[in-house]
Amino acid sequence: MENVILVIHVLAAAAVIGLVLLQHGKGADMGAAFGSGASGSLFGVSGSSNLLSKLTSIFITVFFATSLTLAFISSHKAGSSSVVKSAPVVPAAAKQVAPAPAAQPAENTPKDIPN
Repeated sequence: MENVILVIHVLAAAAVIGLVLLQHGKGADMGAAFGSGASGSLFGVSGSSNLLSKLTSIFITVFFATSLTLAFISSHKAGSSSVVKSAPVVPAAAKQVAPAPAAQPAENTPKDIPN
């Protein structure tokens, strides 16, 4: 069941991306007024905006619903655990820390620095 919802989720995401890219912005009507040629499109001047807007809202609703469903399924899956809970616990006494090397003075440092 989870795989079916995941496939629907991916298809809805691709549909939303495609529909958003197909829609033209608010300034596109101004270009059509000056002879751009966008007025002779497949849907007409205003027909595409209504249809594409409705389809976009439908696919966004499907995407949102599948997102919530997948989150619910993954949180209630048997045997699911957190990454933090499954990390191995190392006691503090078992950690080996290497001692820092002793600082030694540099041998080639000049004693008198001319001004």
